[in-house]
Amino acid sequence: MKKYVQKNVSDINLEDYVSEYEGKDALAEDLIFTGGRKRESLNGLWHYAVDQYEIAIRQHWFEERTHDADGRSLPVDFSFDEWPTMQLPCSWNMQDRMFFLYESSMVFTRKFSFIPDGDEKVYLRIGAANYLVRVFLNKQYVGMHRGGSTPMCFDITELLQRDNRIMLVCDATRRPEQVPTENTDWFNYGGIYRDIELFRVPKLFIRDFRIGLTPGKTLDRIHASVELSEKKSLTATLNLPSLGHEVQFEVKDGKGEVSFRLPNLQLWSPENPKLYPVTLEIPGDSVSDTVGFREIKAVGRDLFLNGKKLFLRGVSCHEDSVVNGKAVSREEAIQAILDAKEMGCNFMRLAHYPHHEQMARLADSLGILLWEEIPVYWAIRFRRPETYKDAENQLKELIRRDYNRASVIIWSVGNENADSDERLSFMRRLAQCAHRIDRTRLVSAACLVSFERNAIEDRLAEYLDVIGLNEYYGWYSPDFSKLPELFENSNPEKPVVISEFGADALYGHHGSKSDKGTEDCQCDVYEKQIATLREIPYVKGMAPWILYDFRCPRRTSVIQQYYNRKGLIAEDRKSRKGAYYLMQKFYEEKAREE
Repeated sequence: MKKYVQKNVSDINLEDYVSEYEGKDALAEDLIFTGGRKRESLNGLWHYAVDQYEIAIRQHWFEERTHDADGRSLPVDFSFDEWPTMQLPCSWNMQDRMFFLYESSMVFTRKFSFIPDGDEKVYLRIGAANYLVRVFLNKQYVGMHRGGSTPMCFDITELLQRDNRIMLVCDATRRPEQVPTENTDWFNYGGIYRDIELFRVPKLFIRDFRIGLTPGKTLDRIHASVELSEKKSLTATLNLPSLGHEVQFEVKDGKGEVSFRLPNLQLWSPENPKLYPVTLEIPGDSVSDTVGFREIKAVGRDLFLNGKKLFLRGVSCHEDSVVNGKAVSREEAIQAILDAKEMGCNFMRLAHYPHHEQMARLADSLGILLWEEIPVYWAIRFRRPETYKDAENQLKELIRRDYNRASVIIWSVGNENADSDERLSFMRRLAQCAHRIDRTRLVSAACLVSFERNAIEDRLAEYLDVIGLNEYYGWYSPDFSKLPELFENSNPEKPVVISEFGADALYGHHGSKSDKGTEDCQCDVYEKQIATLREIPYVKGMAPWILYDFRCPRRTSVIQQYYNRKGLIAEDRKSRKGAYYLMQKFYEEKAREE
């Protein structure tokens, strides 16, 4: 029987309207090294429209068809330059009360002029857009990116004109197959919330540049590598001017590396965050960075920074602001680090997704160690190959972005995933990927307690350097006697960092220590946790949950008011709870012991 072919197909009849946009994903391999390069910002006023039915991509608005082939005018559902404007980057939820709970699609567009400068390539870089963004330029589809917290680069050289229209379709929809999945414990801020920039580079340019201490060698040996945009062979020059050192090395088929000793090197640490300017040049191109040199190792149950035993006096932190949402300002990022340091921290866990790259740069200069994480969170679709590819790409983008940051010592491949065979395969491959592409850092994950035996026995631990452990004895598990029992039942061969513990408390709300949601109850939990954890020889750090109260739609009680209230500081980033001072006192004691 002959199959009937529908002839009058339009966007209202088209069931699959997204497949034509698939296959042009921006990936980690497309990122370019931006250090020292001139940048042209496209931040500022963009016209926008809410597009909850995704009409922009259904109807190909980017083509700007206003007339038919015979010149007759057509009705259109857009008027780009008459739309209202929004200041990008931002979280759109914070721009208008109408958008506060909106988490679907929004269209952004603007015009910009461009004057070419010789034989060059031009890349569009977007620092992050949650969750999926499709890019259109001058009536052409450029590509798309998945993942709400990592950067993306698009080669737009061939599409640029003197006068340009760019359109970004940002989709914040939560979907079960994404990373993270649709069920999380934080607010799903939508928007293009990090910088939008153009970078001009020569035809042959430095795509990636990495530098640090040579793994496993003496603490005065530097290793650097370069990847070019093409498989060319040439000589590269590496210069550390403040150390009076310059070295040339060969690049073959687009890749090269060099290793050398610097006997007068000062190592980076939280107490001495020493940074050095460095430049890398090839004929026709150069990049620069400001870097620190340090070694992090796990040996047996101990952690070592620059050969000295290390205890991670830490705290966890979300990227969340009452005023700015996920688009935290530089001032707010600095404040978070300073508030942690005032509490006595030498370490912060940046949960549960990659935070703004400014955090790692600020941590380098202000002196605090970092755990950075990808959002393999809770019940990811571990059996789905495309979901794994998404997670691995986000991990690669994070590592590529922050490889040169001395402050970053741990890559985390996930948080609170049930120990199933599918999850083990998924996260084992992520851990192996992190080890393969970065031998200078430790790999961890925030694991769950095995409640069957009340023990630390996650099978993923075999593939980790540090075992992260989330435990909430005294709170979600109210029988606190189970915590000492947990440690009696456990005998890990690796260092353990307590990546979460804590209790909710509304600032200023008091009662007995058994009254949930009071500062008194939170303090009681912290006192018991500190007394127990300080006696466990293989616990080499802790990052209580959490520095600040943060928005969360799951939390609806009169105490919570749509916030997770486990913060040691309230959401105003000023009001310190009693537990903050308990941790401060404990960390002062730990620092003296060192």
